Amino acid sequence: MESFGAIGTVLGCSAGIAVGGLVFAAYKLGLLYQLLHKTETKSPRHGGESVAEVLRAHGVKYVFTLVGGHISPILVACEKVGIRIVDTRHEATAVFAADAVARLSGTVGVAAVTAGPGLTNTVTAVKNAQMAESPLLLIGGAAGTLLQGRGALQDIDQMSLFKPLCKFCASIRTIREIVPTVRKALAIAQSGTPGPVFIEFPIDTLYPFHLVSKEFGVKNPPKGLMGKIVTWYLNNHLVNLFAGAWETRDVSPLPVDIPQATDDQVQKCIELVSRAKKPVILLGSQATLPPTPVDDIRKALEDLGIPCFLGGMSRGMLGKDSPIHIRQNRRDALKEADLVILAGTVCDFRLSYGRVLNRRSKIIAVNRDKTQLLKNSDMFWKPTAAIQGDAGTFLVRLSKGLKGHRCPEEWPQSLKAGDMTKENANRAKADEKTEHHLNPLKVLHRVDELMSEDSIIVADGGDFVGSAAYIMRPRGPMRWLDPGAFGTLGVGGGFALGAKLCRPESEVWIVYGDGSLGYSVAEFDTFTRHKTPVIAVVGNDACWSQISREQVPILGSNVACGLAFTDYHIVADGYGGKGYLIGRGDEDRLSDIIRQAQKETQEGKAVLLNVLIGKTNFREGSISV
Repeated sequence: MESFGAIGTVLGCSAGIAVGGLVFAAYKLGLLYQLLHKTETKSPRHGGESVAEVLRAHGVKYVFTLVGGHISPILVACEKVGIRIVDTRHEATAVFAADAVARLSGTVGVAAVTAGPGLTNTVTAVKNAQMAESPLLLIGGAAGTLLQGRGALQDIDQMSLFKPLCKFCASIRTIREIVPTVRKALAIAQSGTPGPVFIEFPIDTLYPFHLVSKEFGVKNPPKGLMGKIVTWYLNNHLVNLFAGAWETRDVSPLPVDIPQATDDQVQKCIELVSRAKKPVILLGSQATLPPTPVDDIRKALEDLGIPCFLGGMSRGMLGKDSPIHIRQNRRDALKEADLVILAGTVCDFRLSYGRVLNRRSKIIAVNRDKTQLLKNSDMFWKPTAAIQGDAGTFLVRLSKGLKGHRCPEEWPQSLKAGDMTKENANRAKADEKTEHHLNPLKVLHRVDELMSEDSIIVADGGDFVGSAAYIMRPRGPMRWLDPGAFGTLGVGGGFALGAKLCRPESEVWIVYGDGSLGYSVAEFDTFTRHKTPVIAVVGNDACWSQISREQVPILGSNVACGLAFTDYHIVADGYGGKGYLIGRGDEDRLSDIIRQAQKETQEGKAVLLNVLIGKTNFREGSISV
């Protein structure tokens, strides 16, 4: 009897496993879902409409793209609901433009590109957004759900490419997944440390049922049992793909999680700052992120009265001529400081990995990302207080806690005096004659003097742009765009496009090196077609000068560094813009030409100033690696 009992137990277990297996198979095949949710085979709707609904509900105004058949339904649906589609001449530009919109608008920037090479063309731009901590949604087309891995057109393993670059990656498998997946991706992009997210859309999740069934349905079913099984599987897959597709779903934004300093951490920092005699704040791009308005952060800094060095997107935070904004001699100031606040600033190569910090200084580090917060603290520096939280909100709370307390005025005054001495020296160097062509420093000073107060400056280059960072002064918060820590060349066209769309009333200036211009000069066609007139100032010295400066004295050769004094102004003309060639003979007319360029942009034309520049020793010793 015991053996019969054992047999019964085994049979019962086997039956349970079999039933469980069947239930699991039914779940994976969508049979259970199909019992409760309808497949509307006659509906003309398509998955692109679901994407557009979610984007509109999240306040997305622009989708940047280079068109491809895989993603056409998304673009058409977005246009129908009032989202502007802006097509570029390269996929990387589309992502750079979305990055700029994210930085300037406080929303998620969106780019949509086609499968395969369309997506691989975005890799550098997505990595740049990751390192710049820009919230960005990349939408990619993909081969049909049943054709992936079977040699379909432009079919590659896209998920493996983007998982190291993005906070979240997803591949849509049924249309009912679109709304919750896009909502989730948009929330993740903005939460914690912002960054890019990626969703791939197989082509059969985007087109209407009648087209998908025609393309992927069984036309000549094979005979026999196996043929019937295959036919049933394909038909079931099609029905499951569209099951419950058009049921009403919540498209509103999900909550965004932003880390904040605790009250105890803020109180500790209040005490540290109140005792400091020579404090310094180093502000990074992260301090400009939502939710705290940049004007509130600016007021907090002014109330504290602590001298500030501004980097990345925080350039311009204090306006053009603030008494607490120090632009020069940072290394000397850090050696003398008794307290340093790293507000979104990272101890990477830009701060010599932390070696420029005085070991006797008290250091308060605030960053949303724990890895960036403590970078190189195991070797070259130690934080007195390390706070994983939002830098902008922290500064506002710090200022409120220190109400009535201000930094001793003689400290920022002494730094400002040193600032003025260096600025005057730079101005004198700008007046020197170069052996050939125009002095680049003089050109940059003249542009800085004449650009409008609402101007946005886009930095894309090496040597010429490095000089511009010392000379050109953004007039207010969120008026400087550079690639960030990745140092990517080629951001100019996309950043300027996104900036002009976000701030159509502002002058947008691209400061290009002649090397970096080559990456995005074709976007003058985009500026013309989409009526986004910008001004590009090209420092044309026929050379990759930032590399050449070190390569020639160290290795004795200028190989691969030489370019030509190319007629880039004619290229701009060809794309529907207006180009000017400016050489030494035009020095006396430089101001007039710049004013004419400003007038041209007001009348709707994008302008390129091809400025032939000579060599100076202004940036000797600057790093290129």
